[in-house]
Amino acid sequence: MSRRSRDNGRPSVAIGSDVVRQIRRHARSSIKTEVCGVLVGHEKSDGMEVEACISGLNAEQAGAHVTFTQDTWEHIYKVKDQQYPDQRIVGWYHSHPGFGIFLSDHDTFIHKNFFSSPTQVAWVCDPHSDEEGCFGWVSGRIERLTQIQIIDRQGGEGAEVGGRPEPVLDAEEEEAGAGQPWVPQADNSETVSLTQLTTTILSYLSVFLLGFMIGWYFFPRIMVVPVPVDPLTGQPLALPQAEPDRPSPQNGQGTSSSKPSSKAQSTDTGKGEHDQR
Repeated sequence: MSRRSRDNGRPSVAIGSDVVRQIRRHARSSIKTEVCGVLVGHEKSDGMEVEACISGLNAEQAGAHVTFTQDTWEHIYKVKDQQYPDQRIVGWYHSHPGFGIFLSDHDTFIHKNFFSSPTQVAWVCDPHSDEEGCFGWVSGRIERLTQIQIIDRQGGEGAEVGGRPEPVLDAEEEEAGAGQPWVPQADNSETVSLTQLTTTILSYLSVFLLGFMIGWYFFPRIMVVPVPVDPLTGQPLALPQAEPDRPSPQNGQGTSSSKPSSKAQSTDTGKGEHDQR
């Protein structure tokens, strides 16, 4: 029983480590826009093996998607005929800078129309997170594959092959590096400190203003009124009350006019008593 039948019909993909490095290098060359290319290799009984990749020059890049143009295909077939005449195109690759590993509607359209062979796959790489994934045909639909093998084509060599000696530093380099402990480099410490200080001050001011506004509108306010106090007894003194306004005299008559008459009456009375005596 083949590996493909054991894994519910999902093909396995073997890809060279050097090919993976080339794809990653191409993806990191454009951090904000997608890049693309094709995978070259041959089919196996349980899947396919990717032996090389060809970058898609002159591809139409539009940020979140990439399109193979006529110039791109001409460049791809020219390189393939010159360098990989015995291999075939077994799939394609493209990057998702910061988007994650999936196939968008545009990617699915490309795969269905240009890589519709059951053994062709789509390799996706995110240069921001270094995450990778591979999609292929499973029972007539496109799914993410689980059987991916990285092959080191230099594997199997003996450790002593080549007789490479240990690298030796020049006398000047050795003297320059001697006695100097490694110190981590600070990344613009002055700018970072100023930014952190400004952010901290603004944060505290915002919290203070917010708390003041909440207290002003939602909590009762206490008003302090000064009250005179007797220094001997300590009791508050009664505030003097204003006297009511007296009515103004009318027609030459009033309280002040009545008082002289009473005085005059009392004077006359006294004079009478004095005369009687």
